[in-house]
Amino acid sequence: MSSTEPIARRTRREPRHCGWCGRSLPEAERGGRPRRYCGQACRQRAYERRTAAERTGIPDDAVVLSSAELGDLQDRLFQLRCAAEDVHTAAAEGAELAELRDLAERLVTTVRELEYLR
Repeated sequence: MSSTEPIARRTRREPRHCGWCGRSLPEAERGGRPRRYCGQACRQRAYERRTAAERTGIPDDAVVLSSAELGDLQDRLFQLRCAAEDVHTAAAEGAELAELRDLAERLVTTVRELEYLR
């Protein structure tokens, strides 16, 4: 590169996520409007939610869960609390490093599963 050529600007982009399911979106290969959804199914679900919200007067940013979804979320939060308490108790009791690693791995797995609400 010669000294007269402009230096390409490097921008650090934050990872983008699907507006419906929360999965990571791939890096844009070329210019244009950035993707908001990972696929047509997620785009359709988001559209259905928006139109249903317009009919009922529910705010756009409202989160609506069925009682089954709420129960599932509460169960997963309970699992998360139990996993965190297991790590805390094991550390307080002087558990071996291998046991703490195993408990920490289970805690991370529980958190990853909880990360996706749908």
